[in-house]
Amino acid sequence: MPDLPEQDVKNRRPPSGPPLGLDFSEHEVQRYSRHILLAEVGGTGQARLREARVLVVGAGGLGAPLSLYLAAAGIGTIGLVDDDVVELSNLQRQVVHATSRIGTAKVASAAETLHALNPLVQVRQHPFRLDADTVLPLIAAYDLVCDGSDNFATRYLLADACALGARTLVSASVSRFEGQLSTFAPHRGGPCYRCLHPVPPGPGTAPSCAEAGVFGAVTGVMGTLQATEVLKEVLGLGEGLSGRVLAWDALAMRFHLIRLRPDPDCPLCGRHPRIHDLSAHRA
Repeated sequence: MPDLPEQDVKNRRPPSGPPLGLDFSEHEVQRYSRHILLAEVGGTGQARLREARVLVVGAGGLGAPLSLYLAAAGIGTIGLVDDDVVELSNLQRQVVHATSRIGTAKVASAAETLHALNPLVQVRQHPFRLDADTVLPLIAAYDLVCDGSDNFATRYLLADACALGARTLVSASVSRFEGQLSTFAPHRGGPCYRCLHPVPPGPGTAPSCAEAGVFGAVTGVMGTLQATEVLKEVLGLGEGLSGRVLAWDALAMRFHLIRLRPDPDCPLCGRHPRIHDLSAHRA
């Protein structure tokens, strides 16, 4: 594996703050015992997970496995953002929902499943579409943000907001039989989303899953990998994906790691940025 950029080695550490309490109940010790047995996690790490606040944007194909594993791991507060309702066509991949909940708001459906899995986790429901007025106050209430959205307007809005609001963004995407994953943390010296994709694609150049289709299990793999990176970020473990992009071709069963460096001419985080606020995202 390639070495991490120096900036990432220095800055990927557990968040600072007051000492974490280790007052676990017997129920918590049993529930999280396999984590606590790991020397790299232990009781202190599990307490850190309990204190973490993670925002998941999109309760669909990526957000479903992502939120399930975050809840199972004991992330204390999980925020879910989605303005859609459960449809029959969702159930081929969106495993946090059920047939009986067709027509139900996705955030409510997902919250019900997560609570059944782990009632110790607080799930905050945000049943609306992010816009330039709501996104910055919302991400400020969380420690880390995950992008599992299905449209470029939300993806770029969220990426710009996280860069401007100094929030680490763990971003995943899928198309047909392929997936992509990276972590963007320009406030730690790493590249931002626009260093990879400076401008949104033109109309019709990147079809949605509804137009092109998606292999259901691909969203499961990518959402689970996304959850893994989130937990590593919270715990400060291992090599993060800031400065690297993980690409997966499911048909060939090949993973590729691509080096991504900050773009000095990036309009968002470069030497002479042109994006200073979210005004361009307002209609």
